Amino acid sequence: MRVGFARSQLLLGRCYGRTHRTSEEDSINSVIEKAKPVIEEVLTALGYELVDIEYKTMYGDKHLIVYIANEKGVSLDDCEAVSNALDAPLDALDPTNSAPYCLDVSSPGLDRPFKTQRDFERNYGKKAEVKLFAPIDSTKKKLFVGTLISRTESELTIEDESGSTVTIENGKIALVRPYIEF
Repeated sequence: MRVGFARSQLLLGRCYGRTHRTSEEDSINSVIEKAKPVIEEVLTALGYELVDIEYKTMYGDKHLIVYIANEKGVSLDDCEAVSNALDAPLDALDPTNSAPYCLDVSSPGLDRPFKTQRDFERNYGKKAEVKLFAPIDSTKKKLFVGTLISRTESELTIEDESGSTVTIENGKIALVRPYIEF
């Protein structure tokens, strides 16, 4: 078991050795698609929310990374509890078709970009940083900081530091993440 802090997030990982290697057809998406329903079921039963799942190579090993959230925040004990609860169901499911992998359970991190509508909803009323692909209008600004008001399929609305409402088309947005004040 590996325990540590990765950037501004908590991380707990366990590596599982298997005797077979993943075949070419076992793509990243198929592993995630197989594992997601089981992971969601376990997290819901424990009172956590699934934020994201990644399956990627790190440090020469395959890692199945499960990002979790909770209204009270996520501690190392939370990561351990979720990791322990996922062990048996993921072993029974075998999402990697017997290929070795490390199961990592992590908080999303303080500065993790918002990916899903739920990420945005969870952060309504909080300060966010919005980076654009190119400046909009005559402002010449590619970075906006303000309180996240709403996000629809087509646009994002924030209240900037001067109290003005700024609405930006989603297609012009490169990244939205929590604004961290030091």
